[in-house]
Amino acid sequence: MQFSSVVLLHSDPRISESLVASLCNSFHSVRAVRSVDELRRSIAKNRADVVIVDIEKTPLSDVKRLSHEFPGICIVCTHRLADEEMWTAALNAGAVDIYPSDDARGILTAALRWPSQQHAASA
Repeated sequence: MQFSSVVLLHSDPRISESLVASLCNSFHSVRAVRSVDELRRSIAKNRADVVIVDIEKTPLSDVKRLSHEFPGICIVCTHRLADEEMWTAALNAGAVDIYPSDDARGILTAALRWPSQQHAASA
């Protein structure tokens, strides 16, 4: 099953390329961007369902702003060394989950799980 669109902002171009390759089979479109401003424009233009952001590149204050600007969007955060405190802070900022940047399977699982959670919440 293919869902709509993903926009990805990551500080490491190699990880970004790897995540795009991992996600492209499960989503209609996967776009990598280079800045928070470009991220916002791409979310609006492509009606993204999922945003994946590296919290080393995107501060939690921007994650919070994104969750308010785009209600209902799935925000998955990544970090090189995610810990429990960081995970809690990301969730409080509006993320649905946080994974190490190299955990493509976990990131994909969180992104794919989101539409079913949204559907269950609206039922």
